[in-house]
Amino acid sequence: MSSATGQGRAAVEVVEIRDASLTAFYRSMTPPERHTFWACAAGWCLDGMDFMIYPLVIGTIMALWHVDAGTAGLAATVTLLASALGGWLAGFIADRIGRVLTLQITILWFSFFSLLCAFVQNFEQLLVARAILGLGFGGEWAAGAVLIGETIRAEYRGRAVGSVQSGWAIGWGLAVLSQAVTFSLLPPEIAWRWMFAVGALPALLIFYLRRYVQEPQVAAETRARAIATGDRPKIWEIFSGPILKTTLLASLAAAGCQGGYYAITTWVPRFLTTERGLSVVSSTGYLAALIIGSFTGYLVGAWLADRLGRRPLFLIFSLGAIAVIVAYTQIPLSNSVLWVLGFPLGFFASGYFSGMGAFLTELYPTRLRGSGQGFCYNFGRGVGALFPALVGFLAERAGLASAIAIFAAIAYGIFFLAAFALPETRGRVLHADT
Repeated sequence: MSSATGQGRAAVEVVEIRDASLTAFYRSMTPPERHTFWACAAGWCLDGMDFMIYPLVIGTIMALWHVDAGTAGLAATVTLLASALGGWLAGFIADRIGRVLTLQITILWFSFFSLLCAFVQNFEQLLVARAILGLGFGGEWAAGAVLIGETIRAEYRGRAVGSVQSGWAIGWGLAVLSQAVTFSLLPPEIAWRWMFAVGALPALLIFYLRRYVQEPQVAAETRARAIATGDRPKIWEIFSGPILKTTLLASLAAAGCQGGYYAITTWVPRFLTTERGLSVVSSTGYLAALIIGSFTGYLVGAWLADRLGRRPLFLIFSLGAIAVIVAYTQIPLSNSVLWVLGFPLGFFASGYFSGMGAFLTELYPTRLRGSGQGFCYNFGRGVGALFPALVGFLAERAGLASAIAIFAAIAYGIFFLAAFALPETRGRVLHADT
């Protein structure tokens, strides 16, 4: 069953979601959908592994090169700022040359510069390498999210795209596992370099993409029509007409959700080793609880995105994230209780991402989907990128625990308000002519 409602100049077709179970989408997948699903899941997993390497080695780099907390946080901020630009450009390019080709280019880009990070000789060189890496890091999400969003049918899109998002937690887990192995076998001044070398592994995914993944039909038809008529999408088109309001609100929502996430994930490893007195290796178990909670949150969020809708998911999880991070950092808890609390922290601080990809895909017409989705999500990264540095600078005055809590609460508050102002898009059908 489907229905159409008027919105602006175009009708919006919405299908009824009859089976909202988590695994229904996978059982019903066609071979092209399944190939795209696994390619995007693997890409996002390796993307997450690559990004999370730096937060895990930040303490070692600070000690080896005598870098203060604010400057160390700046490297994470610069990476995210560059990813904001890279995501917008990659989204625009994906509207012009195709989703699959753009995805291949971005994966090769950030894999190469991750390897380059292993050979830098000082913090300034690392800062530059991470900034250039960020262009591909942001571009991979933009191309991959619109690819999977357009390939999967409307009744399964929330769960499929959300399940792909869970690959980030797996990548995070691989980064922590790499840290445990390398720092156990090698001295710290060598181990961190091997961590960045591992970040070059995503390049192997190119072979799978070239062989099995096809361009979504809705995108191919739209691009062919644009070429035939000469009406190619313009990079500033998402800031004009009725689409401007959507771009502004979606960008604000993305900034809030990512600002909170990066404030937490960049600095919690450091919080555990400084204010809680744990070693790098002994903190692995605490990060494991956080990661398991994160992975569970992604899956539950994927289910809720189709079961309740995108907006209810965002509202519930933003409030939950605020409550848990305040308890985690501000209440004097024993380390054993803190370990248990890591699960709900990871759950609420990550699960809402499962709805973001599908939500942004559904907000934009096909001709502007890459540009709009790429800009909004990565504008959020750009603004969210400020939060690790702000936490680092405030930590020197108010303490790391308070700094994390303050900026995470601000970010999730922004996310809540912006999500409340945006429309629900669950079950929206995508067309080549809209």
